[in-house]
Amino acid sequence: MQLVSRYLLSNHTVIVSDDTANLTEYRKVYQRNIKIAKGIDNVITFEIKNHDQKPVSILNKYTPYVEVFTEDNILLKKYVGTIKETTTPSFKGQFTINITDGDTINLDAQYLSYTVYLTDTSDVNSLTYADSQYGIKGTIELLNEAFPGAIPSKTITNFLDGISSVVDGEPNINSNNALHTAVFYTTGFDGTVIVQGTLGPNNTTSWFDISTETLASPTQPHYVNFNGVFSNIRFKVTNSAGNSGSVDKILIRN
Repeated sequence: MQLVSRYLLSNHTVIVSDDTANLTEYRKVYQRNIKIAKGIDNVITFEIKNHDQKPVSILNKYTPYVEVFTEDNILLKKYVGTIKETTTPSFKGQFTINITDGDTINLDAQYLSYTVYLTDTSDVNSLTYADSQYGIKGTIELLNEAFPGAIPSKTITNFLDGISSVVDGEPNINSNNALHTAVFYTTGFDGTVIVQGTLGPNNTTSWFDISTETLASPTQPHYVNFNGVFSNIRFKVTNSAGNSGSVDKILIRN
């Protein structure tokens, strides 16, 4: 679990002096980037400190909030912090938020920004800072390397005389129990869609039926799962008599 310091500051300057008490430099107490991963929940712990780097109690005093923004400065979500501090006292000044898998599922890897503020019992807001120089926003690196996600589905939109274009069955990556999934997107379609396959390297001529799906003007996408190792796959679409509906596209994943 990552621990992130935030500073509840009044106006002051942090300086570093040498052994003779001569001013040598201004010291910036900085906030490192937070790194989180897509595909999993990420619990982040924040600790509120003063300019002396000492934790500040927030228990029964404040409600913490964290607002997270995308690279385009669009608010992703406003989180209400869960106070971790206890009366023991333990975890002084600490609270947590959980950036869930669902919060980032539609985002590409990117640099997010965030702001932390505290609301006291009188509904007065106090801004916290990422460093002692009054930097307000912190940075979150959203990474997808831990769980890169599924390979995009193949899309079929071309049909000639009721026969779809051909897609690779990818037999080299599958075993005898290989699972394939196809999803049909239709508009007022009443009829059948036959899944067809071929065997043998580069075979695109000897087609056989794998599965026949009967559709009766579905209002939602219709899917079918089928197993087997195939060199190529295509779909044969046949409308019922008098039906003018259409199969608009088919998505398939091997």
